[in-house]
Amino acid sequence: MAVIYKVQIHGLLTAIKIKWVKKLDDNIFELRSEVGNNIQRALYFYWNGNRYIITHEFSKKTQKTPRKEILYALAIYKKFEEENDANS
Repeated sequence: MAVIYKVQIHGLLTAIKIKWVKKLDDNIFELRSEVGNNIQRALYFYWNGNRYIITHEFSKKTQKTPRKEILYALAIYKKFEEENDANS
């Protein structure tokens, strides 16, 4: 079962407890998926309270999420925010 589907079915609070989701920065979160030794992560942010925007995914090789991945997600978030504020 895909992690996004599990989060949708069980809810965000359960997903955080079970560690399917982890908060990394102000509005950047990590979806966590592991199958055997294959560790996949997808970073995302909330938009307007009810939309989730996935910025990118990557294979994780260490316990800690690389800072460059968080910075990349933040850059996408800021650009998305600027473009949507300009269209308001």
